Amino acid sequence: MRKIHVIGIGAGDPDQLTLQALKALRGTDVFFLLDKGEVKSELTGLRLEMLETHRPEGGYRVVEARDPERDRRAGGAAYSPAVADWRSARATVYERLISDELDDHGTGAFLVWGDPALYDSTLGILEEVLARGTVTFEYDVIPGVSSVSTLVARHRTSLNRVAGPVQITTGRRLTEGFPDGVDDVVVMLDAHQSFRHHTDQNLDIYWGAYLGTPDEILVSGPLTEAGPRIERLRAEARERKGWIMDTYLLRRRRGEGSGA
Repeated sequence: MRKIHVIGIGAGDPDQLTLQALKALRGTDVFFLLDKGEVKSELTGLRLEMLETHRPEGGYRVVEARDPERDRRAGGAAYSPAVADWRSARATVYERLISDELDDHGTGAFLVWGDPALYDSTLGILEEVLARGTVTFEYDVIPGVSSVSTLVARHRTSLNRVAGPVQITTGRRLTEGFPDGVDDVVVMLDAHQSFRHHTDQNLDIYWGAYLGTPDEILVSGPLTEAGPRIERLRAEARERKGWIMDTYLLRRRRGEGSGA
C-alpha cells in the first residue's frame, strides 16, 4: 500500500527538523509541494533547500501543484463554508497527486510548516481523500516545532504561567473579545492585527514574524506602546516581501486590574 508521511518541518529554521523528521525525509520517494504563487515562492524555496541539504544524494522526486485559491472575502456566516470549499478543492489536488504520482508501494510526503496538528489543514484533507475511496494509502504524522514554540523561545518566555491556562485562538475570534478566565492568549492567523481592538493597559504583547528565518522580526512590550510599532513594521514587511506570517502572545499582568 502507498505510504504518506506528513512531516512537520518547523517554523522556518532548517535546524528545527527533528531526527524523526530527517528519518522520514530520507525514506521518501516523492515529495508533494503546493505552489502558492510567485509571491510566496520563498516558502517553496525553503522546503527545497531542506531537501537539498538533507538528501544531497538525490534519489527522490519533487512534484509541485498549484494551491487552489481561497475566497478570502467571505466573512461572517460565509467564512466556514468558504474554508470547507477550499479544503475540498485541495483534497481533489491531493487525491490526484497521490493517485498519479505515487506507485502502489511508494512513499510520499507533505512538508508542513510548523506542526501538522496546529492550525493546519493537511490531516483533515487526507482524511477527506480517504473517505472518497478512490485512492488508498496509510499515513503517519511527524510532529514539528510550531511557530508558537518558536515565538516564546525567541522571546525567552514561557507559554503559560504557574497554575494558569493558555488559550490558542485566531485573530477572527479575538475580535469578539478577550477570552474569559484566561490571562495568556496566543493568536494565530491574524491578518488584521486584531490586538488593536484591545486597550487594556495591563496587556503585554510578544509578537514575531517570519519566525525561524533570516527575516525574523520580534517585538515585545506593553500593548499600548508596542502595538503601533508592530503595525508599522508589519506593513513595511508585507510591502517589502509581498506576504507575512506572524503570531503573537497577549499576556495580562497578574495582580493588576483587568480592563476590557
